[in-house]
Amino acid sequence: MKPAISVILPAYNAEPYIAKAIDSILNQTFQDFELIIVDNCSTDKTWQIIQSYVIKDNRIRAYQNDINLGVAGNRNRGISFAEGDYFAWQDADDISYPQRLEKQYYFMEQNPKVGIVGGFLQFFDETGYLSIRKYAPDDASLRKTIFRYSPVALPATMIRKSSLDELGNYAVEYAPAEDLEMALRIGSRYRLANLQEVVLDYRQTPNSVTFRSLKKMELETLIIRKKYAQNDAYYMTLFDKLYNFLQYISIFIIPPTWKIQLFNWLRNSS
Repeated sequence: MKPAISVILPAYNAEPYIAKAIDSILNQTFQDFELIIVDNCSTDKTWQIIQSYVIKDNRIRAYQNDINLGVAGNRNRGISFAEGDYFAWQDADDISYPQRLEKQYYFMEQNPKVGIVGGFLQFFDETGYLSIRKYAPDDASLRKTIFRYSPVALPATMIRKSSLDELGNYAVEYAPAEDLEMALRIGSRYRLANLQEVVLDYRQTPNSVTFRSLKKMELETLIIRKKYAQNDAYYMTLFDKLYNFLQYISIFIIPPTWKIQLFNWLRNSS
């Protein structure tokens, strides 16, 4: 029998963290899932750790790429193996809360017009817990700020499989902002939503894609927003246009660490 949920865990050089990430899925209160792990040519002991879990639990299916496919390509390979009615993401250095799958699954079952549901993130690093990032609950609220902030956090999302069957997988040409493009693409046909509680501990490290590729991510984000501003499902206000213009200018004058702090302040105060 096919599982209700396919949890997809892309991994790359996650030796220090991946065991806790896997455990956070295996310890979910909702147990009708398969866990698909795709190792993207790790050079540390990530693959050996994955194999040790495969032996313990037959719900885990693990694959190893012959070449590094990049983040978006690796996500798409994970999707190609998935059989569940819903896809949930689990990054290899994050930790899902025990009731995450249960709560997101029943929310999707009760809201068939929603294509993607997320939740709050609890940021943490080696020093401990940091801030909580919150997201608006419903489709109408999310669309009001969709050209300023991402409507959902991909590491905390569950996606309806039928939406990807209809709209396609991740667009690798928009990396490293492919998750925003996917959210807006789903939002062009389905409703967006977020649980109003923390569902994931999100690890913040200096080596994360956000820090390493912030300039490229922001440029791709602006391209994606411009693309979907032409879509009838969305409306870009004059304020949104001004915000995006100022963001473009800031890419070249504000250091990345300052930019992230400024972004978090703007988001939390809006």
